[in-house]
Amino acid sequence: MKRGKLFPALLAALLLVPLFASCHGSRALDPFVMPESFDTGRQFEITFWAKNDTNKTQMKVYTDAVAGFEALYPNVKVNLRFYTDYGRIYNDVITNIATRTTPNVCVTYPDHIATYITGVNTVVPLDSLFADPSYGFGGSELRYDGPERDEMVEKFLDECVIDGEHYAIPFMRSTEACYINVTMLESLGYELPDVLTWDFVWEVSDRAAEKREDGIYKANGQKTMIPFIYKSTDNMMIQYLAQRGAGYSTPEGDILLFNDTALSLLRDVARHTATGAFSTFKISSYPGNFLNAGQCLFAVDSTAGATWMGSLAPHADIPPEQFVEYEIAVRPIPQADPENPKMISQGPSVCVFNKSDPQEVLASWLFAQYLLTNDVQIGYASSEGYIPVTKKAHQSEAYREYLERGGEDGLEHYDVKIAATQLLLSNIDRTFVTPVFNGSASLRDAAGQMIENTSKSVRRRETVDDAYFEKLVSDVRSLYRLDQHTPGAGGSGAELGKLPGPSVALIAALLVAWLVMGGVVLARFLHNREGKS
Repeated sequence: MKRGKLFPALLAALLLVPLFASCHGSRALDPFVMPESFDTGRQFEITFWAKNDTNKTQMKVYTDAVAGFEALYPNVKVNLRFYTDYGRIYNDVITNIATRTTPNVCVTYPDHIATYITGVNTVVPLDSLFADPSYGFGGSELRYDGPERDEMVEKFLDECVIDGEHYAIPFMRSTEACYINVTMLESLGYELPDVLTWDFVWEVSDRAAEKREDGIYKANGQKTMIPFIYKSTDNMMIQYLAQRGAGYSTPEGDILLFNDTALSLLRDVARHTATGAFSTFKISSYPGNFLNAGQCLFAVDSTAGATWMGSLAPHADIPPEQFVEYEIAVRPIPQADPENPKMISQGPSVCVFNKSDPQEVLASWLFAQYLLTNDVQIGYASSEGYIPVTKKAHQSEAYREYLERGGEDGLEHYDVKIAATQLLLSNIDRTFVTPVFNGSASLRDAAGQMIENTSKSVRRRETVDDAYFEKLVSDVRSLYRLDQHTPGAGGSGAELGKLPGPSVALIAALLVAWLVMGGVVLARFLHNREGKS
C-alpha cells in the first residue's frame, strides 16, 4: 500500500472500532426471564467466588455447602474459588464484566454491586425470584429446606436494596465492637460503663498514654503502648457522623461527608494522636495484637474478629510468650449518646450474575439460596463472631444450643466470640447501613482516608490546623473524584471512583487489538483493490 493511503486506512479502521467492539461482547445481555422449570436433564457448571483468609473452618463450610448442593442437584457442578479479600473479588469482577466472564455467584458487598450494575443487565435483580412459587423463598420445587420470605431478617434483606430493587441476598452479618482490657482500665482508677462514650474513651486513653521519666508507660510498665486503636477508620467516621446526626450521603448519591462534625472528629484524632493515645490498623497493625500483648486498652474491630481477642484467643498473630493475662470485656463502639446507641451493620452478601442462558442463571440462584439453609448459616456463623441472616436459623435449636454453650471451650464456644455475637443479636434494631449508589465505595474510602492522613501528619510533626484540613478535604475530594459529583445527580458521572488498573488495561488492549485487526483487514482490502485497478 502506498504510504499516502495509510492514514485514511487507519482512520477508517478507527471508525470501525465501535462496530467491531459491539460484535465482541459489549452488547448488553437480555434481561433475565425466569424459566417455567429447572431443566434437570442438562448439565451445568457454575463458578462461585468467595472470600477466605486461610480460616480452615470457614473453608470447610464452603466446601461442605458445595458438596451438599451438588448431592441434591447432581446436574450442577460448582467451581469454588477463594479470594483473600473482597477488594480482589471486586477488581476481578469489574475486569471480567467487559468479557462476560464474571462468576455466576459471588460473595460481595452492596457498595460493590452498585458499580457492577452500571453494566446493563449484568447482575440479576432478585425480587421476582424471591416471590417465585416454585424456586423462590420456600419454593415448592426446592430440594432443600430454605427459609421462607418472612423467615429472613428483614433489616438485613433491606440492606441489599439498590434503586428500589434487591440485587443480593445477605449472607452473614457483623458489627463493630470495642474489646477492652478491663484489668488495665481499673488499674487507672476507672470503672467500665455499660456503654462507652467518646469522651470517656479519649480521657482514659490520654491517661494510659502517660509515661514515667524513664520513658516507660505507667499503665503497663512496657516501652510500647497505644491505648486506643481503630481497625476500620471509614467505619469510625461513618458511625461518628450517624451518632451526631450529621450528614454522610443521601440515597440519591449526594455527598455530605465534608461537614463541621467530620472536622470535629478529625481534630479529636489529631489531638489524641499527638498525646500518643490513638492510632489505626493501617498505621500500627491489628488492634488485637497490641491488646493481647498488654499494649492497648481499647481495641475496636469487627465482631467477626472476636477470636483474635483475649488472653486465650484461639487465633492470634503474636508469639505465646508475648501474651499477658487480663480480663476482657466486649462493648458497643464509643457512642455520642449512650441512651441512643448506633452502630454499623456490615458483612458479606451474595449476588447472582446474569448470563445468556436463563437455565444457568436459575442453577446459580438455586445455589445462592442454598447458602441460606441452617447448616450453612450456623456453620459459618459459629466460625467467627458473625450472626446468621435468617430468623429460621436464629430460632433453631442448634443455634440456641451454640449460644448457650458460650465459654465451654476455647474455640467453637470461645466466650469472647459468643459475647461479640450476643452484642449484635441484642442490638440489631440499633444498627444502620449507609446509602448504596455507584460511587459509595469511593466515598467510604474517602471517609477513612481523612482520619488516616490526619493521624499520619501528626506523627510526622506536620502542622495540623484549619489550613491543613482545608487542603485535606480538597485533596481527598480530588483523589476519590468526589469533586466531580453534581448534587442531586444520583451519583452518576465521573464521581463514581476509579476503575481498577486491570480493567483499564483490558479495555485499552481490546480497543487496540480491534484497531490493529481492522487496519490489517482494511489495508488488505485496499491493496487488493489497487492490484485489480
